[in-house]
Amino acid sequence: MVVAAGCESPRLVPGLPVVPRKGHLVITDRCPRFLRHQVGDPHRADDLLQEVFVKAMRQGQGFCDLLQPRAWLFQVARNALIDEARRQRPTVALDEDLPASLSDEPSPVDELAGCVERNLPRLEAGDHDILRRCDLEGWRVHEYADREGLTLAAAKARLRRARMRLRQLLVERCGVRFDQQGDVCCALTPPPPPR
Repeated sequence: MVVAAGCESPRLVPGLPVVPRKGHLVITDRCPRFLRHQVGDPHRADDLLQEVFVKAMRQGQGFCDLLQPRAWLFQVARNALIDEARRQRPTVALDEDLPASLSDEPSPVDELAGCVERNLPRLEAGDHDILRRCDLEGWRVHEYADREGLTLAAAKARLRRARMRLRQLLVERCGVRFDQQGDVCCALTPPPPPR
C-alpha cells in the first residue's frame, strides 16, 4: 500500500528502504480503507486505488514538492470516486422515432438574431460599424479604437451608445422585452409591419 506519510515513513513501514523527506510517497492503508468504505466493493476500490497511485506517480518530483501530499492524495481519491459515480450513472437510450424538433417555429434566439440583422442597417454608419466589428465579428474594443484612431475610453463610450440605440430599435420594431437585470426575458412578439 502507498500513502503520503512524509518523514514518518520508516516508522510506519519498517524495513522499507526509504530516505525520509517531506512528501515522500509511502504506502499505508488509510486511502484503501477510505475507498473500500465509499465504494463497498473491495475489487473496485483496489482499481480506484490503482488510478490514484498512477496519478501520484505521474506527478513525479511534483508530488514530493507538495505541502500536504496526504491531503492531495485524498482529494485525488475523492475525484476518482466522483468519476466512478458518473460512469455508473444509468443512461436511457433515446427513441429513434423522436421528431427532430417539437415545433417548426423558430426559437426566440433565432428570432432575435434575425431582428438584429434586420435592424443593424437602420442605425447610423458609425453605430453599425462598431456593433458589427466588436459584437458580431469579435474584435476587441482596443483593436477597433486603434483602427479608428480613437482612445479606448472613446471607443467604449461609442460602443455603449450604439448598443443602447440598437436595444431601442429591438424594443420598438421587434417587441423585445427585458427583465430587471437587462437580459432578454420573454418570447418575442411578432414585429410590426415595416414603416
